[in-house]
Amino acid sequence: MTFQALLLTQADGKTAAAVTQLDESALPVDGNVLVAVDYSTINFKDGLAITGRAPVVRKWPMVAGIDGAGTVLDSSDPRWRTGDRVVLNGFGVGETHWGCLAQRARLQGDWLVRLPDAFTSRQAMAIGTAGYTAMLSVLALERGGALGPVKPGDGEVLVTGASGGVGSVAIAILSKLGYRVVASTGKTAEADFLRALGAADVIDRAELGAPGKPLQKERWAGVVDSVGSHTLVNACAQVRYGGVVTACGLAQGMDFPASVAPFILRGVTLAGIDSVMAPLSLRETAWKRLAQDLAPDRLQAITREIRLGEAIDAASQIMAGGMRGRVVVDVNA
Repeated sequence: MTFQALLLTQADGKTAAAVTQLDESALPVDGNVLVAVDYSTINFKDGLAITGRAPVVRKWPMVAGIDGAGTVLDSSDPRWRTGDRVVLNGFGVGETHWGCLAQRARLQGDWLVRLPDAFTSRQAMAIGTAGYTAMLSVLALERGGALGPVKPGDGEVLVTGASGGVGSVAIAILSKLGYRVVASTGKTAEADFLRALGAADVIDRAELGAPGKPLQKERWAGVVDSVGSHTLVNACAQVRYGGVVTACGLAQGMDFPASVAPFILRGVTLAGIDSVMAPLSLRETAWKRLAQDLAPDRLQAITREIRLGEAIDAASQIMAGGMRGRVVVDVNA
């Protein structure tokens, strides 16, 4: 049996991407669950891999796609049976193991999470790694820091990279939970969109993007940051005593040119968010909470759908900063 997939190859250090027909026998043998993929998505990491902008891919050739949702076709893992609905996020899929921008994927059973009944496969990919990461960040705010959880009444919560996948889902979740959310974005034309998601206020990312003082006026009770670099540094410098900052991205850069002052003088907690290798128990909690705390109308508002053949152009768009919200890929169209 053949299936279509977005295949990445490399020659002379350059990455080439093409939708290709592959034989099912070509799927990796180091997987014990065969999944019929319904939908995938395009994340920032997918954009890096497909465009070759960063060395995301570690084995060649590679089927792209770090996320997938679909139905089990065959399994030698006792936890999974034919017909089970599953979702996959991370675990090196699309990097070291063939990914889910394809009609078929052979995966390890312990990478899979049972898809909550509240979601269709399409909705699961409208969430994707970006939305799942946003939920991990919310859980970290709720775990809290030196003064305990960051609660809705504690003050404003800043969300950076607000029009992106992580940011838009974080706004939708936090506002539904009762937090007053301030969205930071470089796309000022998206202010109405962000307010419709639940942002109480919108600020220009330029306010945070340049080098600043080690300690600044206290404002934020918590922060969800997907940008990194000076934006993350300034966010930390503006957090109120005992507040929590979650760091889950590097859109501005991997550097962190910071001072220890916010951490030792204001008791600020900086919580790193890893979505790739998070343990199953945490993944299951995150997906359960997404089913509970992410309103379907808000999810639909940030989602658009494309065909597999359009995924290469979408990857270039996300790298150029020309995309908002979430993009769902129908791998069977």
